[in-house]
Amino acid sequence: MSKPALFYATLSPPSRAVLLTAKAIGLDLELRPINLLKGEHLTPEFLKLNPQHTIPTLIDGEATIIDSHAICAYLVEKYGQEQQQLYPKDLVQRANVDARLHLDSGHLFARLRFLYEPILYHGSTDCSIDKIAYIQKCWEILEGFLKQDEYLCGSELTIADFCAVATVASVNDAAPIDEFKFPKVHGWLKRLAELPYYQEVNGDGADELKAIFKAKLAENRGK
Repeated sequence: MSKPALFYATLSPPSRAVLLTAKAIGLDLELRPINLLKGEHLTPEFLKLNPQHTIPTLIDGEATIIDSHAICAYLVEKYGQEQQQLYPKDLVQRANVDARLHLDSGHLFARLRFLYEPILYHGSTDCSIDKIAYIQKCWEILEGFLKQDEYLCGSELTIADFCAVATVASVNDAAPIDEFKFPKVHGWLKRLAELPYYQEVNGDGADELKAIFKAKLAENRGK
């Protein structure tokens, strides 16, 4: 049986969320890197595979799964029988995980993209206070969910934590997280960073993305 194949980029927070999930369930993926900055996700071959031209994209046998949140859920359901707490069977618990996944896609990652994409791809110099503040409003939301619990959905680590931390760790330089205002968020980040596979799978890629963002912003401003 062939391994599931993942089209991904280490610069991509959603790709790293899937890689974190795969590591957590002990799943070996066939990794197929895509260079976003060179537009490899816009080739006719990739568009035929995924008309939304997004990564990550998963190929598992005859199935093609797109969107990191859907992929994470799928992998736990199919391959993570011993780690079901990552995406619980209980309907209420699962609904809470789904809600946090939507928080990532609709708020966290959407606001990162609102800041990063124009600078990385379109020569923008707009790194305004308003855009930064718009991202930082999310830290208040996360702090609220973490007030009583170690993770976003309670006492257990879930795929919602993987998806959210991949985004947060990629933008917390441009939009700093005040340790005194958001101590629970800081504690959560530290807790996840202690996972044995975290730095290799998420930390290095997040650091690389932040460095490229800073360099590209400086380059755009120098034109």
